Amino acid sequence: MSETPLDLALDGPALTARLVDFPSVSGEEKPLADAIEQALRALPHLTVDRYGNNVVARTELGRSERVVLAGHIDTVPIADNVPSRLDDGVLWGCGTSDMKSGVAVQLRIAATVPEPNRDLTFVFYDNEEVAADLNGLGHVAAAHPDWLAGDFAVLLEPSDGEVEGGCQGTLRVLLRTTGERAHSARSWMGSNAIHAATPILQRLAAYEPRRPVIDGLEFHEGLNAVRIEGGVATNVIPDACTVVVNYRYAPDLTEEEALAHVHEVFEGCGVAEFVVDDHSGAALPGLSHPAAAAFMAAVGGKARPKFGWTDVARFSALGVPAVNYGPGNPLLAHKRDERVAVERITHCEERLREWLTR
Repeated sequence: MSETPLDLALDGPALTARLVDFPSVSGEEKPLADAIEQALRALPHLTVDRYGNNVVARTELGRSERVVLAGHIDTVPIADNVPSRLDDGVLWGCGTSDMKSGVAVQLRIAATVPEPNRDLTFVFYDNEEVAADLNGLGHVAAAHPDWLAGDFAVLLEPSDGEVEGGCQGTLRVLLRTTGERAHSARSWMGSNAIHAATPILQRLAAYEPRRPVIDGLEFHEGLNAVRIEGGVATNVIPDACTVVVNYRYAPDLTEEEALAHVHEVFEGCGVAEFVVDDHSGAALPGLSHPAAAAFMAAVGGKARPKFGWTDVARFSALGVPAVNYGPGNPLLAHKRDERVAVERITHCEERLREWLTR
């Protein structure tokens, strides 16, 4: 691994290539975090702080608004796709889409916009691609929430150059039914726990998901069984069954409201045990905020809802409305042939620069 400091004078595509060639698989981000910190500390218009392998830089110009630009510096494991390769206007390599192209745009704005029309906070964080309890943005939010304060945030996650407002919440629950074991040749001597799950599946099959409109964006919820577990042996009536259900809910619901709704849906279904296995709240788009309106005017296009979950939810929990906007294509994230169009990187940087300088 090269230890050459990052050159922020490189253009966006070249800087993206340099970042890709600086491997930073989750848990191994320290060398890249060191390089980012060193490059940012060389910029006199920024105040730089570090917590673990998370680097936060800020302008202190006394502007009436503060905008946060955030991105994670880790990638999924490399799949024989490093070093990067430029071919006919397309940059190939691990992290090109998710999300070193977005990080390159952040660094370019940090280096070349010393007097923005809004104060800026740049957040570079680790461990986004792994378990939520390791997430660097979450660690910074818990230890130094003041570092993330702002009026509006842009997470440069791959969105193919389109604005994706907020994100849906995700709730995973385990619905357990019970029975009594017996030999399958004498099934009447037992009680089949898998059969007891039938009302749960019927309730799911009949479920009509909401499609609420929030800040002009139509979200589309989903409540689905994603796994079912049960059975002891092929000649045994099972005495236990678990249906794993995932609820993807729109950001007009709080975590408490979402959980209450799922409880209500399965009331009377014979659930013996209801266990919350995982829960991450939603994030409001915040497109009605003046900073968001100016952002949309600058970047153009039409905002669309974010159906998956992203770290914009962490900003929402801090009271900072946020959107996803980055040059990468989310459909190419984590793939062996991950890539990004060079013009997407340049376009994203130009649009953000226009928003922050005009």
